[in-house]
Amino acid sequence: MSDPDAGPAGPRSGAADPQGTGPGPTGSGSAVPHGTGPNGTGPSRTGRPTAIRLNVNERVRQLDVDPRTSLLDALREHLRLSGTKKGCDHGQCGACTVLVNGRRVNSCLTLAVMHEDDDIVTIEGLGDPDHLHPLQRAFVENDAFQCGYCTPGQICSAVGMLAEVAAGWPSHATADVASPRIAPTDAEIRERMSGNICRCAAYPNIVAAIRDTARGGPA
Repeated sequence: MSDPDAGPAGPRSGAADPQGTGPGPTGSGSAVPHGTGPNGTGPSRTGRPTAIRLNVNERVRQLDVDPRTSLLDALREHLRLSGTKKGCDHGQCGACTVLVNGRRVNSCLTLAVMHEDDDIVTIEGLGDPDHLHPLQRAFVENDAFQCGYCTPGQICSAVGMLAEVAAGWPSHATADVASPRIAPTDAEIRERMSGNICRCAAYPNIVAAIRDTARGGPA
């Protein structure tokens, strides 16, 4: 990272991720193979649609989808949860980040059929205008967004990232990887959020919002 004050510099995640599902270099292509219809909703070459059950934001939803449909397209095109954004569709920008069983996942890189009965949380499930999640409130108070396109993924990723810190998962920026407690320093936050790209370059305020939340409120 060439400029520590500029924030995340590239599509990588420094936090340990045993299953390789978090934002970062988890793959180079979309979960939907070439030839699938637009947004994963076109005709299937594999036969009839597959009936699946997804638990999204504490609601069980029944869907019939092409088995190659990504989780991102299932959320956006089938469930109309448009808060989760499609940016690069290659797992490189983090705009599509959601939480699956409490862990952050690039939803464009995983198939919907793989997540039956998993606990999926999107930005819509974290809070609403009347009851904001602490991270949502911190993003507003720190002016941690401009166009807002990447913000849902930033916030979902930050929720998962803070859970990783609380669990004691080290990152490339962790000074003592053997320590059971990890301090959410600016360097730690920048490293762990480096898989989420903000093209408006609101990184200093994003880091401030996450830091305030980790410390229990504005300094």
